[in-house]
Amino acid sequence: MEPLNGFTMMHEHMHLDLSAVKGDPDTCLDCFEQTLAELKDLRAKGVTRILEVTNVGMGRDLDYIHRLEQASGVRIVCSTGFYKEPFIPAIEATQSVEAMAAMMIDDLRSGRADVIGEIGTSKNEWRSSERQVFEAAVLAHKATGAPITTHTTLSTLALEQARFLVERGVEPDRVIIGHMDLGGDLDAVLDVLALGVNVGFDTIGKTNYLPDERRVAMLLELERKGLIDHVVLSQDITRKSQLKEFGGKGYAYLVDTFVPMLRQAHMKEASIQQMLEKTPNRILGGKP
Repeated sequence: MEPLNGFTMMHEHMHLDLSAVKGDPDTCLDCFEQTLAELKDLRAKGVTRILEVTNVGMGRDLDYIHRLEQASGVRIVCSTGFYKEPFIPAIEATQSVEAMAAMMIDDLRSGRADVIGEIGTSKNEWRSSERQVFEAAVLAHKATGAPITTHTTLSTLALEQARFLVERGVEPDRVIIGHMDLGGDLDAVLDVLALGVNVGFDTIGKTNYLPDERRVAMLLELERKGLIDHVVLSQDITRKSQLKEFGGKGYAYLVDTFVPMLRQAHMKEASIQQMLEKTPNRILGGKP
């Protein structure tokens, strides 16, 4: 079997700080040396690019990311925008949609970011400030063509997110509806894919929410239905305790454990390459 090469993880955090809101220091992901060690390991295993989806209000630190990128050799694609309540900064929540969009557009045109995201909705609830962020993201996408990647809380409101973006003229193939694996509901995934957008199976390894065997089963069914070319993979590490040095599975769980699970379940190698290489290249552009 040929070695992996050119893989992209499409929903990760290299630096994150949600601790002030959550009241949990574990959600301050600021472990430079430990993260760097894992990035070097990923690079040796064929992961050459990571989509970093931390944005304003989540602890985005572009200098930190640049230093990680330079030291590891892994291309780290940065994002712009705002997350979801209660993580949207109060000063931003009072701004107009146009002002929010202008900030995103400036980030994208200046090269500080290449992707809009992760923009999100609450569990079974789409709050007004979150809707403003989505409206601003539409404007920023239309001005720049940048991809939009979203956060669904436990897969809720996924179809509503996809419809909102597509009906307002966002190019479906430039959209990733995130965390679609968390619900474990294949029919919900199929409904979203029917709109032509991409979906993220991007919480791999978070077996406290859903066994990875269920993720594998859903992916095999999507492969059977010819829809695997609109799926991307990642792990969404958000805590210190998820890093290897602190007892977690680490960033390489996807390639070390989950990809072998797919192969053991007889997924085609071409499908694995599609999710981890070809589809990310299509969305982000070019090769990492």
